[in-house]
Amino acid sequence: METKIRSLIVIVFIATGVIIYGCTETDSTKGVGPIKNISIDSNINTSLSAQGKQIFDLKCAICHTFDKRSVGPLLKGVTQKRKPEWIMNMILNPAEMTSKDVVAKELLKEYKTPMVFQDIKEDEARSILEYLREKDKE
Repeated sequence: METKIRSLIVIVFIATGVIIYGCTETDSTKGVGPIKNISIDSNINTSLSAQGKQIFDLKCAICHTFDKRSVGPLLKGVTQKRKPEWIMNMILNPAEMTSKDVVAKELLKEYKTPMVFQDIKEDEARSILEYLREKDKE
């Protein structure tokens, strides 16, 4: 009887671990934040990109450029290096990204300055992403 109880406890313990791991596992290439999956059309939405450029110029360009190192990482080619979800999560959730995401932590180590929360909404982050995509096609 005691062996059955021990076996049952071990099974419950293992099953609990599997369930917890399954519920917390994330795709590390998508970052940490509200964006889990996003569908991106292969064609650039120029209207959305224009909106993104305005927001980028106002809130991002002080630290980020496309052609030379600045306060923040160089953004040329970012849409080829990172998944759209990762980019949007970094825009929307910089503090948690730099504390939990491996790539964001490394960028913080290299650039020494944390990305400032800009109170950018999800639709604005999507337009910035579209702008970054357009810049990467140039």
